[in-house]
Amino acid sequence: MRAVHLLAGAALTLTSAWAVAQDSPESLLPKMFQDPAPSAAPTPRPAPRPVTPAPRPSASASAQARPTSGPVVQPLPQAAPSDAALAAAPTPTTDSGVQFKRLPTLEELARMSPEDFESLIGRKVEFDMPPQARRAMEHVGLFDESEGGLPATSLAGANPELMRLALSGNRGALVSRWGHIALRRALLSRLDPPQGMSPQDFLALRVGLLLRMGEYDAARALLQDVDIANYSPAISDVALSVYLGTADITGMCPIMATQGSMREDPEWDAARAICDAFRGNSTAALAKLDRSLSHREMPRIDLLLAQRYAGAAGKSRRAVTIEWDDVNDLTPWRYALARGVGIMPPAALMKANEGRYDAVTALAPMVGLEQRAAASTRAGAMGILSNAAMVDLYAQIYSDPDTGAEWQGRAEQLRDAYSLPSPAARIKAMRSLWSDTGESGGAYAGRVLTAAAAARISPSADLANDAPDLIGSMLSAGYDANAARWSSVVERGSAGWALIMLSAPGAGQGASSGDVDSFIDADDSAGKRRAAFLVAGLAGLGRIDRSRARSYSNDLALNLDGDTRWTQAIDAAAERGDEASVVILAGFGMQGANWRLMTPRYLYHIVSAMNRVGLGAEARMVAAEAIART
Repeated sequence: MRAVHLLAGAALTLTSAWAVAQDSPESLLPKMFQDPAPSAAPTPRPAPRPVTPAPRPSASASAQARPTSGPVVQPLPQAAPSDAALAAAPTPTTDSGVQFKRLPTLEELARMSPEDFESLIGRKVEFDMPPQARRAMEHVGLFDESEGGLPATSLAGANPELMRLALSGNRGALVSRWGHIALRRALLSRLDPPQGMSPQDFLALRVGLLLRMGEYDAARALLQDVDIANYSPAISDVALSVYLGTADITGMCPIMATQGSMREDPEWDAARAICDAFRGNSTAALAKLDRSLSHREMPRIDLLLAQRYAGAAGKSRRAVTIEWDDVNDLTPWRYALARGVGIMPPAALMKANEGRYDAVTALAPMVGLEQRAAASTRAGAMGILSNAAMVDLYAQIYSDPDTGAEWQGRAEQLRDAYSLPSPAARIKAMRSLWSDTGESGGAYAGRVLTAAAAARISPSADLANDAPDLIGSMLSAGYDANAARWSSVVERGSAGWALIMLSAPGAGQGASSGDVDSFIDADDSAGKRRAAFLVAGLAGLGRIDRSRARSYSNDLALNLDGDTRWTQAIDAAAERGDEASVVILAGFGMQGANWRLMTPRYLYHIVSAMNRVGLGAEARMVAAEAIART
């Protein structure tokens, strides 16, 4: 048997073994093929010479050899050789010179770890794919320019160290929902890395930022666009976090099979033990976790959760009691494994970590609808959930009689916002969903939830007082054309007028000085921040000329033309038409918990740069959002 055949068979067996969790993976071969027949005693032979295969018998010869009547009886398999016979048998030698005491069975191969297999054949194992199945490290991402992504060569002229800083230094929390959406789109586009940065490092930086943004499903999809053979230590550092975020520990198992030695830390070793259990070695895996528990390599709760997860594989199931009494922190490892085994941490522990895992919980199918709905408030305001996704979630709540009265009531209010005959009654139902004024973004998430319902309201002078809130709700989900229909209803210089002036497609006629002055005079926000954002947005979109923008900047002390290293970098990216750099730098400049942390000068440069590189729709939505959320 050639070594390459043995490797291919082992890889196929290992892959098949992960499909079903059991103690000993069953072979799909008929029983007579599972054990090799005993070898005949070796006889002296002359010097070896090339062996030619025997000619295949012809059909006529076969017909003559078969009996013409009577049943065809299949011969019984011969008895499996004993250990003594195996020990006495000659040692097979492969073309590479590797000698085996005996060839392992398929079941033995399935239970082997990569390290065991390496020791068996005496060299490093390369479980590789055929050349035609391999994926290049260029254009890594989920969609290209023709599918709505950014151009692959956007970063060709970017400074690699600046991009590294902008990606690694972004903590993931952005003040703008539309900024979050634009940044996610850029990170998932099929992009080439900047000159001087390796594709592996670029991928690891993108995946890491998606994780910090709460985009765990997107991070997993991007990670899986790369062949495991191309993993580097930087990619391995984020891989475990990706699968913890999605509570999919077994998703790590293909990585562990070929790249299991890339990291040496307790969490990685515990995840490798879980994969061993799901490959069929549950007894050995649980014993390894027992040793880790006795040696206190990880906190007790972490290893108990790992044992519970690993114990779900195979026939040797073990009852593991999870005790949270002395647990003071809910780490990603604990929350992921608890969800994976169907356990919710105590309410007090969840309360202490309120908001920390909302991005995960909102999309977790194993979590109850009420918990997902509560988490969707923050996730919707952040930009992780779309209007359609939130409506779908509330539709499930509405159709489930077991949900609590509070969430049933909210789901019924959303239904009323769509179905009541009177526009005034529908708006009243929407306002009940906008009533949350907490720091979690609940009020804005309510506007995202009702965006499509608001877009169904026909413009009417009788509803002029409701127009700003309705327009703000529409724009939260990008219904800019529907919002523009209200231009004949809203009063010039009002909040509704400002939203339409910033968001309407096309340059329009621009904003007159009188209308802008009226808005500034009527603005009662602290420090006239809404007026400052209006001027910054209009200037960035080119809807007021530079001389007027400079005049307003001086009057309101905005310093729109002031330079920093960040403004110089994003302006330079816009000058060379680099969409990806503009969005990545815009995301870096939008960091913060709320719009109070955004400055008009930064908003001006973000909107201007996006507009100049062809991202006008995103620029308009960001500018309008600044008014709607201030």
